[in-house]
Amino acid sequence: MRYYCCIDMKCFYASVECADLEKDPFLTNLVVADKSRGKNALCLAISPKLKAAGIKNRCRLSDVPDYGDLIVATPRMRRYIEVCADIYELYLTYFSPDDIHQYSIDEAFIDLTDYLTVYDMTPTAMAKFLLDRIQEVVHIPATAGVGTNLYLAKIALDITAKKAKERVAYLDEEIFRRTLWTHEPLSDFWGISRGISARLRKIGVPNQKGVTECPKEVLYKIFGVNAELLIDHAFGKESCLLSDIKAYKSRSRSLSTSQILPYDYTYAQARTVLSEMVLDGCQRMMRRGVVTHSASLYVGYTHDDASPDGGTVTMTETTANFSILSHYLLTLYDDVADRTTLIRRLGISFNDVRDERCENYDLFTDVDKVEKENRAERTALRVKDKFGKNAILRAVDLKKEGTTIERNGFIGGHKA
Repeated sequence: MRYYCCIDMKCFYASVECADLEKDPFLTNLVVADKSRGKNALCLAISPKLKAAGIKNRCRLSDVPDYGDLIVATPRMRRYIEVCADIYELYLTYFSPDDIHQYSIDEAFIDLTDYLTVYDMTPTAMAKFLLDRIQEVVHIPATAGVGTNLYLAKIALDITAKKAKERVAYLDEEIFRRTLWTHEPLSDFWGISRGISARLRKIGVPNQKGVTECPKEVLYKIFGVNAELLIDHAFGKESCLLSDIKAYKSRSRSLSTSQILPYDYTYAQARTVLSEMVLDGCQRMMRRGVVTHSASLYVGYTHDDASPDGGTVTMTETTANFSILSHYLLTLYDDVADRTTLIRRLGISFNDVRDERCENYDLFTDVDKVEKENRAERTALRVKDKFGKNAILRAVDLKKEGTTIERNGFIGGHKA
């Protein structure tokens, strides 16, 4: 039998800010948000104290009551990455990198199996030891789920560990069925979105026990091959090993980027930002030495009652050329975007990217012109590598609505 633990840093960004201020996150009212974006700025994280007071984690700054001592910390993504690296380095003190999977910046899976006899600990004792070491080294509170497979470790973390005094919870298949089979809502379980949960409720399945009792042919008719995973997880089973994750290689690749705009943009203003995003995407493809023949667009509006627009375009060319890709995406934008509704979100994706040796053009393309533009773009990339991202800018970047200059100082879409 194998034993895994899934460790999550509690309110990670907010806890890092509290640690740097030498404050207890459980006693400090702190939010991580960019005040320059106004009162409706998204809070990337809130301290455990605010969470205990009932404040939702992904709230707006205006949703957080001012208790008189509220601290609003500006996001520092570079600092959070540094702390994540420090925690990973701590893991390496005790485990091989082959037995660690960094699931996200604040969450990791570790295969404990081969280390239990080495350190003479039970799985839960080893998880508690790691939590204590994280607290000692980086002063960040954490919780852990321990399970006999990766899925149970994740569920133990997400559902059971929240109520555990030692911040560690354990699940095996028998305990899972005994304690969580009737747990609701189903969306609390990893891999079950609200949409899937709603579809299950429509057929009279309110919990995991209901999934196990539902005829398999019904589930396969609704969910296709994904029903197999749904059924296995309802029994607490998971065949995937950490080694399988390490060996996985995606069959298809894409390159995508998205933005939540700093304020409500008009159709014309958002078109400027879209042009900047296409250029950034083309430059990223050039850096990676890949090209594409398909691109997708997402346009989200300010008001939630306005359905988003978007679409996908398949090109006759396979390229990373900005002029060609911007023509297709801006034309798509002109066709689908509502010109009378304010826009707050934009997203693009270059689909099925492949090696640049697959670059291809139709008979009507001026290949010499394309190659000349590509050479100039590669030169610009070398200058940016040497002198910084803002060393070379286009006129469009200097427009009031442009976001490139500011975002060049961001990491992961937030201030570094």
